[in-house]
Amino acid sequence: MLSFLRGRDAVAPLSSDRLLLREMTLRDQLAWIDLRNANAMWLKPWDPTNPLGAPEPMSFRQMLAAKRAAAHAGTGYSWVMTLPQLHSKNPPIIGQISVSGIQYGAARTASIGYWIDSSHAGFGLMPEACALVIDHCFQTLALHRLEINIRPENAASLRVVQKLGFRDEGLRKGFLHIDGAWRDHRTFALNREELKTTMLERIYE
Repeated sequence: MLSFLRGRDAVAPLSSDRLLLREMTLRDQLAWIDLRNANAMWLKPWDPTNPLGAPEPMSFRQMLAAKRAAAHAGTGYSWVMTLPQLHSKNPPIIGQISVSGIQYGAARTASIGYWIDSSHAGFGLMPEACALVIDHCFQTLALHRLEINIRPENAASLRVVQKLGFRDEGLRKGFLHIDGAWRDHRTFALNREELKTTMLERIYE
């Protein structure tokens, strides 16, 4: 029988040979803010914005509370990415990956979003992190469909879904408000029955 986690243990740690994905905590505040600031220009073209204008920015504590509430409700989960093999005592955060908009019932679907530090991009770490999350969603959460929405200009993310073997479902006009305007996105998706192995095994082939 599936065990749907709640409360403090709702975000299960996920690991591969290179990565450890874990729940974000209050201890991560300074490191997370520093990493986001260092990558501000790198991430700006892909970051969501508010179409109604800039509200009071959410504090780290508020963001953490919102993520914990989503995990407790089973509607979303978020992990920070770390490299424990290189920094065994205190591995730094190198990025973040989230599952949002989880629907159960007849749909059993969700969306995956992510970002990574520019100095760690291009080494296959993001497909590996996605693989861990995809396997968790299909095997533990028993979801049926996962999608990743990408701006057509985002060549790096397009390479990620290509490596994962997601199918292109086409263009969605003005789908999300990104970097100050409504932006087109291409939707890539995968159903559970399309994956004959684990995703981690697929990307290691």
